[in-house]
Amino acid sequence: MMKKFIVLSAAALVAAGAQAASYKDGSYTGEGQGRESKIEVKVDVAGGKIAGVTVTKHGETDMIIAAPIEMMLPEIVAKNGVEGVESVSGATESSRGIKEAVVNALSKAQ
Repeated sequence: MMKKFIVLSAAALVAAGAQAASYKDGSYTGEGQGRESKIEVKVDVAGGKIAGVTVTKHGETDMIIAAPIEMMLPEIVAKNGVEGVESVSGATESSRGIKEAVVNALSKAQ
């Protein structure tokens, strides 16, 4: 029974490791379409993982984009990507633009 548990645990760890994307270290920019404008982000990668995300340029309403910046960017770093990161209610298009920009930036880090 214990042997079976260990094998299953090891398989789960291997599967989790396979899902964790590894990126080339550096800083990458990407663009995504928000509600009012293009949104540009800078994604910093260190040790193969996302170390930081910054919105560098946008023409969105400051009050609208503030929530996605505050809530989503730390989550993107924690999850090492946009998978599973929820859009912010009331700022759906700005949220989508940020995610699209991050994906575009990370495509350069493959």
